[in-house]
Amino acid sequence: MNSPHDVRRQVLHALRLLGYAGTTPVSERAGILPAEAAEFLREAQAAGQVTRSGFEDDGGWSLTEAGKTLGEKLLAEELESADARPLVESVMAEFEPLNRLVVDACTRWQLTEMGITEPPASLADVLSSLARGSAGWAVLEERLVNRLPRYSGYHERFDTAVDRARTDPAWLTATDRESAHRVWFELHEDLLATLGRSR
Repeated sequence: MNSPHDVRRQVLHALRLLGYAGTTPVSERAGILPAEAAEFLREAQAAGQVTRSGFEDDGGWSLTEAGKTLGEKLLAEELESADARPLVESVMAEFEPLNRLVVDACTRWQLTEMGITEPPASLADVLSSLARGSAGWAVLEERLVNRLPRYSGYHERFDTAVDRARTDPAWLTATDRESAHRVWFELHEDLLATLGRSR
Protein backbone atom coordinates (compact mmCIF):
# COMPACT_ATOMS: atom_id res chain seq x y z
CA MET A 1 0.00 0.00 0.00
CA ASN A 2 1.22 3.48 -0.83
CA SER A 3 2.05 5.78 2.07
CA PRO A 4 0.43 9.26 2.13
CA HIS A 5 3.91 10.64 1.39
CA ASP A 6 4.23 8.44 -1.69
CA VAL A 7 0.75 9.35 -2.91
CA ARG A 8 1.51 13.04 -2.56
CA ARG A 9 4.71 12.69 -4.61
CA GLN A 10 3.08 10.49 -7.24
CA VAL A 11 0.05 12.74 -7.76
CA LEU A 12 1.99 16.00 -7.89
CA HIS A 13 4.50 14.45 -10.27
CA ALA A 14 1.77 13.00 -12.49
CA LEU A 15 0.12 16.39 -12.71
CA ARG A 16 3.39 18.08 -13.59
CA LEU A 17 3.92 15.61 -16.43
CA LEU A 18 0.37 15.89 -17.73
CA GLY A 19 0.17 19.67 -17.34
CA TYR A 20 -3.61 19.75 -17.10
CA ALA A 21 -5.78 16.69 -16.56
CA GLY A 22 -8.88 15.25 -14.98
CA THR A 23 -8.78 13.03 -11.89
CA THR A 24 -8.83 9.74 -13.80
CA PRO A 25 -5.81 10.49 -16.04
CA VAL A 26 -3.93 11.73 -12.97
CA SER A 27 -4.72 8.52 -11.07
CA GLU A 28 -3.67 6.38 -14.04
CA ARG A 29 -0.38 8.23 -14.48
CA ALA A 30 0.28 8.10 -10.72
CA GLY A 31 -0.57 4.40 -10.56
CA ILE A 32 -3.19 4.75 -7.82
CA LEU A 33 -6.96 4.39 -7.53
CA PRO A 34 -9.11 7.31 -8.75
CA ALA A 35 -10.66 7.72 -5.30
CA GLU A 36 -7.22 7.98 -3.73
CA ALA A 37 -6.15 10.58 -6.29
CA ALA A 38 -9.39 12.56 -5.86
CA GLU A 39 -8.94 12.69 -2.10
CA PHE A 40 -5.39 13.96 -2.37
CA LEU A 41 -6.26 16.49 -5.08
CA ARG A 42 -8.96 18.00 -2.86
CA GLU A 43 -6.48 18.24 0.03
CA ALA A 44 -3.84 19.74 -2.25
CA GLN A 45 -6.37 22.26 -3.57
CA ALA A 46 -7.14 23.37 -0.03
CA ALA A 47 -3.40 23.76 0.60
CA GLY A 48 -2.95 25.86 -2.54
CA GLN A 49 -0.82 23.25 -4.32
CA VAL A 50 -3.21 22.53 -7.20
CA THR A 51 -6.05 24.40 -8.83
CA ARG A 52 -9.13 23.16 -10.67
CA SER A 53 -10.83 24.80 -13.61
CA GLY A 54 -13.75 23.89 -15.85
CA PHE A 55 -17.09 22.38 -15.00
CA GLU A 56 -17.90 19.00 -13.45
CA ASP A 57 -16.63 16.14 -15.64
CA ASP A 58 -15.08 18.57 -18.13
CA GLY A 59 -12.86 20.13 -15.47
CA GLY A 60 -9.21 19.51 -14.89
CA TRP A 61 -6.39 20.02 -12.43
CA SER A 62 -3.10 21.86 -12.75
CA LEU A 63 -0.19 22.63 -10.44
CA THR A 64 0.33 25.96 -8.76
CA GLU A 65 3.85 27.25 -8.17
CA ALA A 66 3.58 25.98 -4.60
CA GLY A 67 2.63 22.54 -5.91
CA LYS A 68 5.51 22.52 -8.38
CA THR A 69 7.97 23.50 -5.64
CA LEU A 70 6.66 20.82 -3.28
CA GLY A 71 6.74 18.22 -6.04
CA GLU A 72 10.38 18.98 -6.79
CA LYS A 73 11.20 18.75 -3.08
CA LEU A 74 9.57 15.32 -2.85
CA LEU A 75 11.34 14.13 -6.00
CA ALA A 76 14.65 15.33 -4.57
CA GLU A 77 13.99 13.29 -1.42
CA GLU A 78 13.21 10.24 -3.56
CA LEU A 79 16.41 10.80 -5.53
CA GLU A 80 18.55 11.03 -2.40
CA SER A 81 16.84 8.03 -0.81
CA ALA A 82 17.62 5.93 -3.89
CA ASP A 83 21.14 7.41 -4.10
CA ALA A 84 20.34 8.04 -7.76
CA ARG A 85 21.33 11.64 -8.44
CA PRO A 86 24.65 10.85 -10.15
CA LEU A 87 22.87 8.25 -12.28
CA VAL A 88 20.09 10.62 -13.37
CA GLU A 89 22.58 13.40 -14.11
CA SER A 90 24.60 10.99 -16.26
CA VAL A 91 21.46 9.81 -18.06
CA MET A 92 20.40 13.40 -18.64
CA ALA A 93 23.74 14.24 -20.24
CA GLU A 94 23.40 11.28 -22.62
CA PHE A 95 19.73 12.11 -23.25
CA GLU A 96 20.47 15.61 -24.57
CA PRO A 97 21.73 14.57 -28.04
CA LEU A 98 18.83 12.12 -28.33
CA ASN A 99 16.48 14.93 -27.39
CA ARG A 100 17.88 17.18 -30.12
CA LEU A 101 17.48 14.36 -32.64
CA VAL A 102 13.86 13.64 -31.72
CA VAL A 103 12.76 17.26 -31.33
CA ASP A 104 14.34 18.18 -34.66
CA ALA A 105 12.57 15.29 -36.40
CA CYS A 106 9.20 16.23 -34.88
CA THR A 107 9.71 19.91 -35.78
CA ARG A 108 10.61 19.06 -39.37
CA TRP A 109 7.44 16.98 -39.63
CA GLN A 110 5.26 19.72 -38.14
CA LEU A 111 6.70 22.29 -40.55
CA THR A 112 6.19 19.89 -43.44
CA GLU A 113 2.55 19.41 -42.47
CA MET A 114 2.15 23.20 -42.40
CA GLY A 115 3.79 23.48 -45.81
CA ILE A 116 6.42 25.97 -44.67
CA THR A 117 9.68 24.08 -45.04
CA GLU A 118 11.79 23.23 -48.08
CA PRO A 119 12.54 20.56 -48.84
CA PRO A 120 9.70 18.81 -47.00
CA ALA A 121 10.67 16.07 -44.59
CA SER A 122 9.87 12.55 -45.71
CA LEU A 123 7.98 10.26 -43.35
CA ALA A 124 10.70 7.63 -43.76
CA ASP A 125 13.45 10.05 -42.67
CA VAL A 126 11.47 11.26 -39.67
CA LEU A 127 10.67 7.71 -38.58
CA SER A 128 14.33 6.76 -38.96
CA SER A 129 15.37 9.62 -36.65
CA LEU A 130 12.75 8.67 -34.08
CA ALA A 131 13.81 5.03 -34.22
CA ARG A 132 17.39 6.06 -33.44
CA GLY A 133 16.15 8.17 -30.53
CA SER A 134 14.08 5.26 -29.28
CA ALA A 135 17.00 2.83 -29.42
CA GLY A 136 19.20 5.27 -27.53
CA TRP A 137 16.58 5.84 -24.85
CA ALA A 138 16.00 2.08 -24.39
CA VAL A 139 19.55 1.73 -23.06
CA LEU A 140 19.18 4.71 -20.72
CA GLU A 141 15.80 3.56 -19.43
CA GLU A 142 17.21 0.16 -18.55
CA ARG A 143 19.86 1.84 -16.44
CA LEU A 144 17.36 4.13 -14.72
CA VAL A 145 14.65 1.67 -13.73
CA ASN A 146 17.02 -0.27 -11.47
CA ARG A 147 17.03 2.73 -9.13
CA LEU A 148 13.84 4.56 -10.13
CA PRO A 149 11.22 2.06 -11.34
CA ARG A 150 8.77 4.85 -12.27
CA TYR A 151 10.77 5.41 -15.47
CA SER A 152 9.69 2.03 -16.77
CA GLY A 153 7.40 2.20 -19.80
CA TYR A 154 8.56 5.33 -21.63
CA HIS A 155 10.40 3.32 -24.26
CA GLU A 156 7.44 1.05 -24.89
CA ARG A 157 5.01 3.99 -25.16
CA PHE A 158 7.30 5.91 -27.50
CA ASP A 159 8.02 2.88 -29.67
CA THR A 160 4.30 2.12 -29.92
CA ALA A 161 3.59 5.64 -31.17
CA VAL A 162 6.43 5.47 -33.71
CA ASP A 163 5.17 2.12 -34.96
CA ARG A 164 1.61 3.44 -35.36
CA ALA A 165 2.93 6.48 -37.22
CA ARG A 166 4.14 4.20 -40.01
CA THR A 167 0.53 3.83 -41.17
CA ASP A 168 -0.98 6.93 -39.53
CA PRO A 169 1.42 9.91 -39.35
CA ALA A 170 -0.86 11.66 -36.85
CA TRP A 171 0.88 9.50 -34.25
CA LEU A 172 4.03 11.57 -34.74
CA THR A 173 2.92 14.87 -33.20
CA ALA A 174 -0.85 14.87 -32.52
CA THR A 175 -1.95 16.27 -29.17
CA ASP A 176 -5.13 14.20 -28.87
CA ARG A 177 -3.31 10.91 -28.25
CA GLU A 178 -0.07 9.48 -26.86
CA SER A 179 1.89 10.54 -29.93
CA ALA A 180 5.65 10.15 -30.16
CA HIS A 181 6.14 13.87 -29.52
CA ARG A 182 3.83 13.87 -26.51
CA VAL A 183 5.50 10.86 -24.87
CA TRP A 184 8.97 12.28 -25.50
CA PHE A 185 7.97 15.68 -24.12
CA GLU A 186 6.70 13.97 -20.96
CA LEU A 187 9.91 11.98 -20.63
CA HIS A 188 12.01 15.14 -20.92
CA GLU A 189 9.84 16.87 -18.32
CA ASP A 190 10.23 13.86 -16.02
CA LEU A 191 14.02 14.06 -16.16
CA LEU A 192 13.99 17.83 -15.64
CA ALA A 193 11.60 17.58 -12.68
CA THR A 194 13.64 14.83 -11.09
CA LEU A 195 16.72 17.04 -11.20
CA GLY A 196 14.81 20.16 -10.14
CA ARG A 197 15.40 21.91 -13.46
CA SER A 198 13.15 23.86 -15.81
CA ARG A 199 13.07 23.95 -19.60
